[in-house]
Amino acid sequence: MRTMTTPPGRAPAPARRDAEATKAAILKAARHFLARHAHADITLKDVAERAGVSPPLILKYFGNKDALFARVMSFDTDADDLLDAPLDDLGRHMVRHVLSSQRERGADPLLRIAFAPLHGDHGDVLRANFRAQVTERLAARLTGPDAGLRAELAVAALVGLGVMYGIARGPHLRGTGTDAVVDRYGPAVQAQLTPGREATG
Repeated sequence: MRTMTTPPGRAPAPARRDAEATKAAILKAARHFLARHAHADITLKDVAERAGVSPPLILKYFGNKDALFARVMSFDTDADDLLDAPLDDLGRHMVRHVLSSQRERGADPLLRIAFAPLHGDHGDVLRANFRAQVTERLAARLTGPDAGLRAELAVAALVGLGVMYGIARGPHLRGTGTDAVVDRYGPAVQAQLTPGREATG
């Protein structure tokens, strides 16, 4: 006779949640390394240790190192969150998102582009994804002249913020509250998104 402690159909849910949490931890660990090291210098053992899993589990979920980093080299999900605000408040939103990602999750949504190798397929893929999924997507939302240039300048300001916070570990930036940084830095980013607004009138 079979005994059950939970109704049929409910037992797999926790396992699925655990699997999703494990995949998220692996991706977070891989992003951490890719934002700080060249792809060739990162091992699955490094990623596994940071994620708190075994290397074979990474292979189970992602297949191999190249497949794992193909996921990490995509900026689609990051761009969804980064650009999720009305255009007139987008600069402040993007600054807040970069800082919150660093402070609360220990991961920067854009910084791994700074470690793209100058030569080779992985660098080419990372740069192409970054252009298509971040800067070109932002440019498509902008009106007025030089939308592509303005999008690149706005994103450059965000990458610089990430470098100063996460890599240079600027003590003043790290010791200042998020709202205060957003108030100071957000308008500089916003100026690229809505040019000429301050000059009218």
